[in-house]
Amino acid sequence: MKSADELRSLLHSVDGKGYKAYKDIRGCYRFDSFTLCIDHVQGDPFASPSRLHVEVAPEAAAFPEWTYKSRSREIAARDYLTRRFDAAARRIAAGNRGTGKGGLIEIDRPGQEVLERTSAFLSSRGVEIRFFCGLPAFGRRIAGRHAVEMLLEEVPAIVAEAGFFSALDRDALREHVETAEDADTLRSSLEQRGLVAFVADGSVLPRRSGIDQRPMKADAAVPFESPQSLRVEFELPNRGRVSGLGVRSGVTLIVGGGYHGKSTLLAAIERGVYNHIPKDGRELVVSDPSTFTIRAEDGRRIEKTSITPFISGLPGGRDTDTFESEDASGSTSQAANIIEALEVGAKTLLIDEDTSATNFMIRDHRMQELIHDTDEPITPFIDKVRQIHEELGVSTILVLGGSGDYFDVADCVIAMREYRPEEVTDEARRVASKLQTERLTEGGDAFGSIVPRSPAPESIDPRKGKRDVKLKAQGVNSLGFGAHMVDLSAVSQLVDPSQTRAVAHAMVYVGRAADGRRSLSELVAEVETVMEENGLDGLTGTPHADLAAFRGLELAAALNRLRTLRVKQRK
Repeated sequence: MKSADELRSLLHSVDGKGYKAYKDIRGCYRFDSFTLCIDHVQGDPFASPSRLHVEVAPEAAAFPEWTYKSRSREIAARDYLTRRFDAAARRIAAGNRGTGKGGLIEIDRPGQEVLERTSAFLSSRGVEIRFFCGLPAFGRRIAGRHAVEMLLEEVPAIVAEAGFFSALDRDALREHVETAEDADTLRSSLEQRGLVAFVADGSVLPRRSGIDQRPMKADAAVPFESPQSLRVEFELPNRGRVSGLGVRSGVTLIVGGGYHGKSTLLAAIERGVYNHIPKDGRELVVSDPSTFTIRAEDGRRIEKTSITPFISGLPGGRDTDTFESEDASGSTSQAANIIEALEVGAKTLLIDEDTSATNFMIRDHRMQELIHDTDEPITPFIDKVRQIHEELGVSTILVLGGSGDYFDVADCVIAMREYRPEEVTDEARRVASKLQTERLTEGGDAFGSIVPRSPAPESIDPRKGKRDVKLKAQGVNSLGFGAHMVDLSAVSQLVDPSQTRAVAHAMVYVGRAADGRRSLSELVAEVETVMEENGLDGLTGTPHADLAAFRGLELAAALNRLRTLRVKQRK
């Protein structure tokens, strides 16, 4: 292995040469307390930045076992190291050195959620941190002296703050890992308590804005307080006894006037599938890991999905057992979104009437009288929601402000009044008894079948031009897969661009693993197993620095929105 001094000499020797001479510095270099590896060198100053990683031996890193003794703690500690590196790089790196991305030193930047990432690793074998550098140039001539400053002065200074236990705020690190461990303990305890979600007393649910997931400032937010009738308690390994609102399995309605906090509560439960950083306000808001948000999605493509439980008897005899559409309506897309989520194991559905198709959610008595069921192909969700729970064991949490007919099918009704929850189940039942809807139930005797589908491998094609694999994540909501764009704007539980990148790689994996016989749910389960056993690198076969873990539900959603996907139903 070469030394740091040899790297210094190499950089001086290529100073002023054409940019491609940077290729000569690839390899690993021994520094006093760590090893720096330059894994990939960018082709020109405007290309994607170069990929590097550092390795710190366990004796030098000196992290105690409590930081990584469980998977929960390990992921949280890795997240903490990533945040430390990011903060140090933003402070230490000079940036703006010459042309293009010259001077850039950056790492995959986390948000409010604590996700497993490929940016940092911690175990008894030591520390590894992966990051990016924009190698400096003037025009397309190497700026070797600036590269020396970056790689031999700035990078070591950043690593010194992020890669060694002695340099960290021990109390902050402990709080980080213990907060995650408590949330994981809560989440894993829900099912045995008959719950699908928990919102701790004192939580701060509102966010600063639709584009800023930090908590609303304390002087403007109303801390969450559970009604006594729904309050449950848990004993956590670090925080001890906590209390809060337990959302029971079944059908739960969240009702109330506009701007009273209904959708804010649902949004917190939606993100309760992830852990959150300390002081986020939602550290102890958790939900069933297979919770999935359902929306109407005008214009999405649907491929051979049996939407018959909700829609049948379409004009012209159009088949709903193998429904296909290149431009689905709100109601057909919402029906397909539910069926596809159930197909891959969703056990709790989240639905907000504001993002739903009205004719899919409800058909009142007057409309039933005017348009007979023989002329209406849609069976509204109100007539299927109880069947979904009783036959499939799937719960639903709905935000409603305009349809009291759902009182008839609810197990629990929570009213939000000035951001404070109250249980009004008994009151809702009295209203339902006093004011009969007179609507007819249209759901039939059973929910219907969830038909497995097997993808055709050739329909999951990541090629573009001469490239065998062409992937590009554009933020959280869109990814380029081969020659096609996949719109993920309705897949709201993707929360980080690095998840979207990882989903794209997982789609490539599925395309290679598919054989035309294995079902989509089987392929998604294999991906989840690979990630659990081998990490995200197990999906790609090569190290990446900017991937974050996702759920099988989001992978299936992305595949279902790939416009080239072809499937066969397994009846």
